[in-house]
Amino acid sequence: MTQKVNQTFGSSPYAEKRWLKHYDYFVPAELSFPRQSIYQALNLTAAQYADRPATAFLGANLTFAELKAEADKLATALSRLGIGKGDRVGIMLPNCPQYLISFFAVTRLGAIVANVNPLYTAREVELIASDSGMRAMIVLDMLAPVVNGIIRQTKIEYVISTNLLSYSANPQTAPAAPEGTLSLKNLIDEIEKPDLPSVDIDAEMDVAALVYTGGTTGVPKGAMLTHYNLFAAAIQCSVWSGPLFPRGEGSFLLVIPYFHVYGLVVGCIFGVWQGAMQIPIAKFDANLMVEAIRNYKPTYFPGVPTLFISLLNNPEAVNAGLNHVQRFNSGSAPLPVEVIEQFESLSGASLLEGYGMTETSAIATSTAALARRKPGSIGLPMPSTECRIVDLEDGEREVTVGEEGELCIRGPQVMKGYWNNPEESATALRNGWLYTGDVARMDEDGYFYIVQRKKDMLIVSGFNVYPNEIEDVLYTHPAVKECAVIGIHDQYRGEAVKAFVVLKGGSHSSADELIEFCREKLAKYKVPSVIEFRESLPKSAVGKVLRRELREGKK
Repeated sequence: MTQKVNQTFGSSPYAEKRWLKHYDYFVPAELSFPRQSIYQALNLTAAQYADRPATAFLGANLTFAELKAEADKLATALSRLGIGKGDRVGIMLPNCPQYLISFFAVTRLGAIVANVNPLYTAREVELIASDSGMRAMIVLDMLAPVVNGIIRQTKIEYVISTNLLSYSANPQTAPAAPEGTLSLKNLIDEIEKPDLPSVDIDAEMDVAALVYTGGTTGVPKGAMLTHYNLFAAAIQCSVWSGPLFPRGEGSFLLVIPYFHVYGLVVGCIFGVWQGAMQIPIAKFDANLMVEAIRNYKPTYFPGVPTLFISLLNNPEAVNAGLNHVQRFNSGSAPLPVEVIEQFESLSGASLLEGYGMTETSAIATSTAALARRKPGSIGLPMPSTECRIVDLEDGEREVTVGEEGELCIRGPQVMKGYWNNPEESATALRNGWLYTGDVARMDEDGYFYIVQRKKDMLIVSGFNVYPNEIEDVLYTHPAVKECAVIGIHDQYRGEAVKAFVVLKGGSHSSADELIEFCREKLAKYKVPSVIEFRESLPKSAVGKVLRRELREGKK
């Protein structure tokens, strides 16, 4: 359930909430948040801005009225298939109008969206499908064979496919749905008039989305984000932007994927609530991104460091019209200060940082538009959000200003817990606080800084990568005796995966062979870029591989 703890800090340095004095003049310290279905974000916006374009995709626009109509028809069709409150429905789509239609259709029924990365292999899809117990999967047609290949090992009853061309300027060119799947467009078109069931939703208790994140074990965990969590996060974004981003205006360039919590909240949901036109890019391509900036002149561009680095290295970017973008936001991974300086010089606009997690509905801290700039800081806690730093030993003692410790967060956007995982939930949520696993510090002005990650997680191009998962795959290779994975610096992706491998006696393998082996079982961004063969790995007295020593180059 939503954490409600009346814990006070007494004389702690965090009780003062010293960050409040640096808020922009239009941002309140506390807010009251909606306690209705997240579907209401679309419902209300469609009433206010019916004829305004909600999406611009492959030469075609979909207005907010049309988006709502399509979502309502799909909700009706899903209801007739037997999908109802509490059922899990997977969405395995790249950025496209169909994602928005599907998300709001599923949540309108009180069913739960289970996001699935379209880059996942069959093994990874099966893990999420099985853990969530999803009854249906909405998938891009070219990925349908992946889902059909694992369907017998899951509870999936319906595979619903769609083609990117279905909502393009030439929808008639879209091919028929693959064999064994239902056509999403046909399901919608067969509904003459929506017939939506009445659904009683308790916003603070009912889960709207399962967004999967890994853990120190590499086993996916589904963060349960309630309707209240997601709506609160969208309102926090809206209030934080204030008069700089008036509702019913502007456009969002969305390269960050909707299936990721960052794209889901800051793109899909916040964009709909704002009444902004979303410009979804289905696949990252630097040239497509530059073309979209030139053609649409977006006013807001949330991204990850990789995107901004790619623009810096694209000769066409300088003439693309970056000056029309009012705000650039970077999240999901640390942003080097030199990149900030170079990008701001290129664009003429501020590149602002923020911090959030899947467990905080993507939102926790952000850089205020008009406050003092502190490059390298993740900014200030959002309205109605508290942060504190505790000792790394037992997490009970609050550390002093400037001292490093584990970052803890509480607020309306903090998840309900992990799906079917009470032990991990109890570890992460303690006394009303989310323990992030990130080492951070707060300065005298209430600005927060991430120092390092407490866990061994890597961040590659904004995606979380967990060493144990990659090691588990490597261990299935017949020649591998031992292995360990670490992250290494990569100028473009932030981090890259490096694997240390010890081969079995008498066995032979090459780095290329092992990399190809991983490609068959892991998403592209998880595949090791470098493999180093060793005779042994450094271990502790109890036999635990010492990744720290590997990072330091010790044998």
